[in-house]
Amino acid sequence: MSEDARPQAGHPTGVSNTQRKNMLMLMTDQHRVDTLGCYGSTICRTPNLDALAASGTRFDSWFTPTAICTPARASLFTGAAPFRHKLLANHERNVGYMEDLPDEQWTLPEELRANGYNCGLVGKWHVGENRTAADFGFDAEHYPGWHNPVDHPDYLRYLEEHGYPPYRITNQMRGTFPNGEKSNLLAARLQQPTEATFEHYLADRTIEMLTRYVDDIDATQAPFFLVSSFSGPHLPYIVPDEYFDMYHPADVVLPPSVAENFADKPPVQQNYSRHWAFDSMTEEESRKLIAVYWGYVTMIDEEFGRILRALDELGLADTTAVAFSSDHGEFTGSHRLHDKGPAMYDDIYRTGGIIRVPGCTPQVRDEFVTLQDLTATYLDLAGLNTEPAVDSRSLLPLVRGEDVAWDDHVVCEFHGHHFPIAQRMLRGRRYKLIVNPESVNEFYDLQTDPDELQNRNDDPLLTDTRNAMLADLYERLRARGDNFYHWMSSMYEIGDLDYDPTMSGLDESSYCVAATGDA
Repeated sequence: MSEDARPQAGHPTGVSNTQRKNMLMLMTDQHRVDTLGCYGSTICRTPNLDALAASGTRFDSWFTPTAICTPARASLFTGAAPFRHKLLANHERNVGYMEDLPDEQWTLPEELRANGYNCGLVGKWHVGENRTAADFGFDAEHYPGWHNPVDHPDYLRYLEEHGYPPYRITNQMRGTFPNGEKSNLLAARLQQPTEATFEHYLADRTIEMLTRYVDDIDATQAPFFLVSSFSGPHLPYIVPDEYFDMYHPADVVLPPSVAENFADKPPVQQNYSRHWAFDSMTEEESRKLIAVYWGYVTMIDEEFGRILRALDELGLADTTAVAFSSDHGEFTGSHRLHDKGPAMYDDIYRTGGIIRVPGCTPQVRDEFVTLQDLTATYLDLAGLNTEPAVDSRSLLPLVRGEDVAWDDHVVCEFHGHHFPIAQRMLRGRRYKLIVNPESVNEFYDLQTDPDELQNRNDDPLLTDTRNAMLADLYERLRARGDNFYHWMSSMYEIGDLDYDPTMSGLDESSYCVAATGDA
């Protein structure tokens, strides 16, 4: 038996180091899928991610489990749906939810670390408030908060070492809040060269960690799992001149859903539009804002290109699986909204997802998959048991081109951001159902209305289809243990129940039968 083939302490039995893939994840935040050339963008340029897609598997129906940073990232690193891991909101807008993963929660980096992997994270963590990436087995500098911490000591040292100017912005773009005050910063011109940006700095630190892990491979044969996690293109879009002016506003076509009038929609959507001050900005300002967003996307793509070239130069391309995705999308004016929030449109729930595994044929897949499926995929690539990732399914069979049975719907959830609110969604090929307990439900025919402008929840022509999806969602939630289903049992016709939906246990007839044994 060769040395490589021998089972090693801390490694999965029967899996050699040479069989265990290194894993690199490129991650963005609030990244619209329609900005990527490989997903159809004809103006915004993303040549490096396009090349990754051309050499790997591009998933056309890739969704986030929830369109909010902290819960989505927690699902990535636990393989658990948000309702299960219970980290339901970003710290910045938390209204009383848990702020850190429970101590007993299983996590991917801890599992990989325990099985001989070097685990590194460079960049945004945002999975809880007090426990950092290092607390879960990552080699990681802690970058607090939801966006680039440009006052971070290590970044300030980086600027000083290279003689770069400090962070400074001009040309701030804002709307006006309903109360007349200036609204959130949406974009600004960064008065630094590209080499001084936080994104360039993160790419440098990622390449440094890759280089260090190569040395470890040479010394100990330990494989690595490395996440390069960028805060962009999350708003505010703060980029240097080159990217701020890269795309001309005249080339921007506003999304059709700016025609949104919020008729028959949950009122929270119109409130959210006012909060993000969309109507307080001119059409020209909205076009410029989208153009700057595109520039931000291209800037990040170029930094990803640097990382991928370093992977090649270090001789790792043939032994390293590479994945790309984002925690969720962004509105950027769609439905007269910005950011993300209590509106389960595809703009923020459908994202890009690319996986390249050495030896696997490039392809496009259309199965419904989610960000949290990466958890089981990484375990599979490491030769480990995928069962601890309880709500995750390995995508490796799909990447290998296998013909496997797959779910024809995806379930997503939301628990609040800015405005506390609970939602559940069942998304199929043609129809999408959204249950909003505090308001009206939504039902969209994506074939006739891809921009989700017409809520057809009360359309008598679709009653049977809608009710079938309500019953389907109910059964799915019940099967997975999501107690949201209890609310549905009293409100909708979801079929015959095999339990007492009041949960009282004190129904007179039931009590008498139990007490006397009478039929």
